[in-house]
Amino acid sequence: MATSAVASPLATDPTAGPVRSVRDVVPTDLWDKQIGLLQRDYPYDSIMAARVLGQGYAYLLSAMQHRGESLELAPSTLVDIGVHTIILDTVAYAELCDRFNGGRYLHHVPKVAFKNDGSVMKTAYRVAADGWEVDLSLWADAAECGPCHPGNDSH
Repeated sequence: MATSAVASPLATDPTAGPVRSVRDVVPTDLWDKQIGLLQRDYPYDSIMAARVLGQGYAYLLSAMQHRGESLELAPSTLVDIGVHTIILDTVAYAELCDRFNGGRYLHHVPKVAFKNDGSVMKTAYRVAADGWEVDLSLWADAAECGPCHPGNDSH
């Protein structure tokens, strides 16, 4: 079976079920705005910006889906850039929390020290298992990431 150039081994894992795209969740005007913000703030072309933003949304949506489960989910450094772009647009982020987090705001509580405990790759697998498309190369810096507050309803 041939896979597309964008698909990762995680996204095509049959145990993960069908792959969902965050583009089906995020309104086009908001997506375009946030792509523009990433291109303004980082040396990204539109393709890289879309990859980073998409993984940021997939991570946040999985974190919301697993609220209260103390899974200690953590994004990679690159995925976290997408997360920050999303959460800094506070009105749109509050609306995302309303839709996908039971109306509760999912707080961002970063830690100062990075951890090297496998939590980032565990998170990538959790995101894939939740059915979201995973771009594994953006999760590859796992050894240097995972600074988010463990064991509570934040990311």
